[in-house]
Amino acid sequence: MTAVKWTAGAPAAAWSTAWRRLRRNTGAVVGLALLLLLLLCALLGPLLGDGAATQDLAARLSGPSAAHLLGTDQLGRDVLTRVLSGARISLGLGMGVMLASLVSGTLVGLIAGLLGGWWDEAIMRVTDIFLAFPSLILAMAISAALGPNLTNVMIAVALVSWPAYARLVRAQVLALREREFVEAARALGGTPGRIALRHLLPNTLTPLLVQGSFDVGSAILTAAGLGFIGFGAQPPTPEWGAMVSETRNYITQAPLASSAPAIAILLTVLAFNLIGDGLRDVFDPRQQR
Repeated sequence: MTAVKWTAGAPAAAWSTAWRRLRRNTGAVVGLALLLLLLLCALLGPLLGDGAATQDLAARLSGPSAAHLLGTDQLGRDVLTRVLSGARISLGLGMGVMLASLVSGTLVGLIAGLLGGWWDEAIMRVTDIFLAFPSLILAMAISAALGPNLTNVMIAVALVSWPAYARLVRAQVLALREREFVEAARALGGTPGRIALRHLLPNTLTPLLVQGSFDVGSAILTAAGLGFIGFGAQPPTPEWGAMVSETRNYITQAPLASSAPAIAILLTVLAFNLIGDGLRDVFDPRQQR
């Protein structure tokens, strides 16, 4: 067998190649452009101060004007200001949920794959229980039990998102733990923890990166759904799902008040899905031939 010599610059070269492939993917470029626009909106939101909560009942349900580019809602609040402020909330919530579920799911998957036996069986049966429930229904139940607010929404959505990472990492560990480089590390006296961190975990980063990019959009959509039905952010928090819920009864009088946050949700989820599709194409060996 010919030994493979790894150089110090090999990981950097691999990521550089992946970045070049990603830039040639039209969908990923569009997704990145949308994401940059959304990040800019999130940065602009705090600069507006309390504008998202400022009421002007004399101008309620007004159409677009120089003073209010997207009109006002039922309480006379500027729709554009609230949408921009909501970008920070929704993006922060989506990223927070993704990171929490990724870390917890990865840890569970590593333990199950490394230990095997009845540990693996017990952990996977618990994972199956979480997967047996529709994610939105389970998130509703958890949010209702904890109380409706942004922090509890993040906890609820993270609790229904971790099983996907656990199963993904477990599958990768089961495929890799009998490979030659793992056996060599074990023969040299490597502890299970060291083998997991130095040899197994780095080889799961690619599928985790792809899964995480999809799950940010999914988390934002789930949180918006919870906000719409009253289990998420509470008024006057300018969360997009709650904004759609508050203004849905006035859609004929001020259509932008409800359609603007809905379009913001659509564009955000689309951006992360396009990025996820691009990453999957970049790291798919069949696309690299």
